[in-house]
Amino acid sequence: MLLVSSRPLSWVNTAYPFAAAYLLTTGRIDAAWVIGTLYFLVPYNLAMYGINDVFDYESDLHNPRKGGVEGAVLDRSFHRTTLWAALATNVPFLAALVLLGSPLSWLVLAVSVFAVIAYSAPGLRFKERPFLDSMTSSTHFVSPAVYGLVLAGAVFTPGLWAVLGAFFLWGMASQAFGAVQDVVPDREGGIGSIATVLGARPVVWLAAGAYLAAGLLMLLTPWPAQLGGLLAVPYILNLVPFLRITDAGSAAANAGWKRFLKLNFLTGFLVTLLLIAYWPNR
Repeated sequence: MLLVSSRPLSWVNTAYPFAAAYLLTTGRIDAAWVIGTLYFLVPYNLAMYGINDVFDYESDLHNPRKGGVEGAVLDRSFHRTTLWAALATNVPFLAALVLLGSPLSWLVLAVSVFAVIAYSAPGLRFKERPFLDSMTSSTHFVSPAVYGLVLAGAVFTPGLWAVLGAFFLWGMASQAFGAVQDVVPDREGGIGSIATVLGARPVVWLAAGAYLAAGLLMLLTPWPAQLGGLLAVPYILNLVPFLRITDAGSAAANAGWKRFLKLNFLTGFLVTLLLIAYWPNR
């Protein structure tokens, strides 16, 4: 249950940004790279998705897509175990990273961990605050990259800010589109989101606009990173069938979400090729 709750399909989405950012900056694999990569690979995801599964239990019961790779329906008997497991696996890694880092890296790491907790935990529940839900979700994936850069002592050039900005817009667009498929069960469960407030169709258009903006922002980066702008195109095309979607038929967006999950692996492969091409000029 802990394995399913941690969403193995998504592990690479948080470990890769840290690993790539740190390695491209330092040019070496050391203790910080190994510890950071392992942390953002498993414990970070167990905390992020485990906390979500515990406190979204009631709504997940009514969500037909839950119970597999898209999210566990975590039985109540596993709730306490999941929270303790998240704590027990996170603390040792965080302690090691604090020892290896600097005050600025501590701050970035604190923001990253706070975003993980705040998204789902009672009293905060950023996932139920429209627009803040998308921003927090994007922080989950962009902050490991920022942390890797700060930990490695990177110089934040305008081009690097453009890359991070594009990544953040991609994350916001992805979370917003992911919320579309859950409009009906979220409303039935009393959960607010950017999609339940704005409606399915406006959010699909908003996500498409954010993907487009991310692609255009990549044009401000040095060559060959500019080619990364083309990676926005498949994500935009993935949304085309849903541009006229209705709230009542919003569950149909799940087909697009499944394509999105597969598309991420293709995108990761192409990003890796771009990073290899960039390596000699770093």
